[in-house]
Amino acid sequence: MALATITARVDEQDKTHFDAFCASVGLNTSTAINLFVKAVLRENRIPFEITQNSDPFYSRQNLVHLEKSMQELREGRGQAHPLIEVDDE
Repeated sequence: MALATITARVDEQDKTHFDAFCASVGLNTSTAINLFVKAVLRENRIPFEITQNSDPFYSRQNLVHLEKSMQELREGRGQAHPLIEVDDE
């Protein structure tokens, strides 16, 4: 089996942390990347979830809830509540 080289640019600090992680679990960087490549080929997909934003406010479920709430307000079915001030100090 012939080998090929993949070259990728990554942040220097990310590479340092990645190399350290790999070493801590008994791998080298090349082996870790090969594990990723094999998982992609085996599963025919990226083997983990990729999300645009990890903020739960932007989750699909919350966006559906917000749209429903805005529609209710447009239809006059909303209810005003007083603002509750919180002193975090």
